[in-house]
Amino acid sequence: MKERDAMEKVGVLCASDTELAPFLEAMEVERVTEKARLRFYEGALGERPAVAAYSGVCKVNAAVAAELLIEVFGVDAVVNAGTAGGMDPRVKLFDTVIAERSVYHDVAEDILTEFHPWMPSPYFPSDETLLTAARRYAETSEHPILFGTIATGERFVEHRGRERIRRAWNPLAVDMETAAAAHACYVNGVPFLAVRTITDTGEDCGAEAFERNCQRASALAAEITAGLLRETPPPAFPSGPPSPGGSGGSRPGPR
Repeated sequence: MKERDAMEKVGVLCASDTELAPFLEAMEVERVTEKARLRFYEGALGERPAVAAYSGVCKVNAAVAAELLIEVFGVDAVVNAGTAGGMDPRVKLFDTVIAERSVYHDVAEDILTEFHPWMPSPYFPSDETLLTAARRYAETSEHPILFGTIATGERFVEHRGRERIRRAWNPLAVDMETAAAAHACYVNGVPFLAVRTITDTGEDCGAEAFERNCQRASALAAEITAGLLRETPPPAFPSGPPSPGGSGGSRPGPR
């Protein structure tokens, strides 16, 4: 995994508009570019140039959006932020899980090791510089932050399949995008981190719990993401030149 001394531009990737909303509230948006039926919001998050988008739910959507952030918008790192379901009994509602590594829970273990990208294991490691910043932020955060594995698959995990996933991968949390975004970053050599706040657990599970808790969890994930980014080395060019944004059509930002 390629590491860099400073991130000139960060990509913030969420699954839904609810998860993206608190980032847009915090950003100074300069331009909105449409590409592949997605909207990419370019501007600044604090002093750091940033591009933010929501991909839509599921692995392929997340991978497409992550690839566009890298190839079209030239981000130096991708942070996948939003919500997740708690898997470990120690993980409670509104705890935030930061992925030390991520893995697919619905892909055969040898697919990524015996074939492209020929990984040493099925796990995608998170970037050490970003993890160091996250651990430093966690020391003083007023919100519970846990570090461990996030497992990704194509379905919302309620009771069915929960024990199988726990036995196989022992994740703190599950979602439907993290490993796919990490996959795109891995093959491109771009630093990656996932920040996911818990909306549902084994005791309080299901779509109703997710819907009830999504907005608050999304706000927490955004706050923690912004906090850990402040702990990373500052960009050399805080104002940064705007990205060309490709040929998908640009229009003024919402502010």
